[in-house]
Amino acid sequence: MTKRIVTTFLATAMVITPVSGAMADAGDVLGGVIGGVIGGVIVNEGARQRELQRQRQQPRVVVRRSAPVVNTAQRERNRETQVALNYFGFPAGTPDGVLGRNSRSAISQYQAHMGYAATGQLSEFERGFLVSSYYRAQSSPGQAAQVIAQRGQGPRGLLIAYRDEAAGVTQTPVVVQPSTTTVVVAPATDTATETPAVEPVATLPSFGTATQERSMASFCNQVTMLTTANGGVTTVSSASDPDFVGSEQFCLARTYAIATSEALSKQVPGVTIAQTDEQCAAFAPVMQQYVAALSLKPRDQVLQEVGQFVLSTGQAPAQLKSTARICLGSGYRADSADVAIGSGLLLVALGEAPYAEVLGHHLNEGFGATARTDLAQPWYEAAIAALEAGAPGVFAPGQADRPQLLRVAAGLAPGAGAAAASGGSVLPAFNVPAAD
Repeated sequence: MTKRIVTTFLATAMVITPVSGAMADAGDVLGGVIGGVIGGVIVNEGARQRELQRQRQQPRVVVRRSAPVVNTAQRERNRETQVALNYFGFPAGTPDGVLGRNSRSAISQYQAHMGYAATGQLSEFERGFLVSSYYRAQSSPGQAAQVIAQRGQGPRGLLIAYRDEAAGVTQTPVVVQPSTTTVVVAPATDTATETPAVEPVATLPSFGTATQERSMASFCNQVTMLTTANGGVTTVSSASDPDFVGSEQFCLARTYAIATSEALSKQVPGVTIAQTDEQCAAFAPVMQQYVAALSLKPRDQVLQEVGQFVLSTGQAPAQLKSTARICLGSGYRADSADVAIGSGLLLVALGEAPYAEVLGHHLNEGFGATARTDLAQPWYEAAIAALEAGAPGVFAPGQADRPQLLRVAAGLAPGAGAAAASGGSVLPAFNVPAAD
């Protein structure tokens, strides 16, 4: 009976997680993920039992409320609205098809952002614009990312850009001084009136073509087949192709991250893997600006910004670490590079330096980030330094030559003729280390 009560209590807590946190946009969603997925991992069992005992001793007050009746079509319509709100950075929580307190708050934020009356109730026009903008962004992710980078407001800037485009409003071009990369056409002069004739400023063309995100799962399946054909995972002594070494180590880290996530998720009563993936998907809109910064800024600057974000959430470091470990594997399992990168950034910012390896891999392979080996190297270096200083290995801990292999993958050491290793390991046996 106690087990059933605990399970019911945690399942209920997952659904009705209160809105909290210093940041309206980040804290609410992040708190929801922590409350829903990680509660069973980080909450002390004794504290739960004491709370249940206290509740048993109090007189029961039964309040009967009539549950709102939502038909299947309306629930799907509401779920679509919640998914769109989450994507644009208005945290509506888990897309369950019921527009509760979190969803109403997210709707009000969306309305205020767009200049509408913040009523918490969407008009047909407001909802239609929100949902159609979401599908437009999904159909052309490359173009959407370009607009986001130009606007500087994260995904919310897309809404303003789409609204302005529909209204025929264009951004005022910024005229900069001539340089080796920028050309400004000066307005011609009308000699009859001595006034400048109207002449448009020449700007570089922008061809925002949609690009399909590569599947990490498919990529790693191909790498595994090649590894098997080669007789096992590459060792330092047999490494001749740094690119393939990097691919192998990325896929090995991905496998371990998924195994760790599943092991932690099983400790949470009443929560399925599918529910975990659904809740971890909330990381994508919350962490999007930091994920985008990975392809543009140096490691230390990215970590500084993520560190400020961590402080602003008001969440305990242990909670964030548990959440990020679960969602790192969830991102790989769901083939969502944004979720995986966002989780990796949180872990490194929280002092888990060995996880910096995955960020180097994403920059090296181009999954969810621009392929930039120059920015990848500092992330690899951080992971290698931590491992060589004695930090526990979070991926393939039994692979003794792993730091040297990471050096090869990062281009920090010769890909061939390196010091001989004791022999390569086979695919991992999933000895998952205990979480903090």
